[in-house]
Amino acid sequence: MNDLQPQINSYLHYCQFQKRLDAKTLKAYKIDLTQFSEQIEISDIQEISPVLLENFIAGLHQKYKPKTVKRKIASIKALFHYFEYKELIDRNPFSRLQIKFREPVILPKTIPLHMIEKILMTIYAYRNEAKTDYQRRNALRDAAVIELLFATGMRISELCSLKAIDINLYDRTILIYGKGAKERRLQIGNDDVIQILEEYRSNYEYEISHCHYFFVNQSGNALSDQAVRRMINKYTALAAIDLHITPHMFRHTFATSLLEADVDIRYIQEMLGHSSINVTEIYTHVALAKQRDILTTKHPRKDFCV
Repeated sequence: MNDLQPQINSYLHYCQFQKRLDAKTLKAYKIDLTQFSEQIEISDIQEISPVLLENFIAGLHQKYKPKTVKRKIASIKALFHYFEYKELIDRNPFSRLQIKFREPVILPKTIPLHMIEKILMTIYAYRNEAKTDYQRRNALRDAAVIELLFATGMRISELCSLKAIDINLYDRTILIYGKGAKERRLQIGNDDVIQILEEYRSNYEYEISHCHYFFVNQSGNALSDQAVRRMINKYTALAAIDLHITPHMFRHTFATSLLEADVDIRYIQEMLGHSSINVTEIYTHVALAKQRDILTTKHPRKDFCV
């Protein structure tokens, strides 16, 4: 008998050491597959039928949003492909299922550009008015972090895992390791961003050389994503901005701003590190929303008397 849970454990081991999946993906797989194992009543993988899968998926739709259901189904599908590959099952039950459902389009939330400018002005003002060296150094690092998020559109996980050897300020390039260990190289095009990064590196040279990460905290360890979130919350509050801003919104704003400036979407896809153009195309919806706003409020027809 091929018990399900031991085979799931073998599959997760395969994903970690053969497929070399990142920790975040492995964690999601483990959650999804453990849930699947616990909720179905059959332990022998040979006895898992299309009907059983249909009932399980119907239960998922009652509990979760379409995007989450889609991810969980993909996790289970991948598991059964592994069973096929290892010849643990005679027939894949997913091959007899037709799973189609409409996932609602959720437009990415962006930050108005004047708010980003206000946040940056607040950070630099805070630094200039700092009463202690501790505050000044923190503000310098915070400015470098926010500037780089907006200048490159990189993910928060990519920023926090950025190594000192990955950033070349002389050539103005950054080597980024994205999802699935995919590499991409980005150019920093703004002189002010380069200047603040150089100043930050010079001030934090000791900490960087010891932990090897580019962005560090005052303890000399790599900066965490939670620290960046707290940083953003701090300066939005100081700037009296009534909008909950997340690190990922800088990425959305980066992409949308470039699209509205008529940059080819395939260049944006490459800069964001998207494996498929379909993912990047979500930003065209945002650009159309902007276009609608412009044509509603700026077109001269609105002033006609007829």
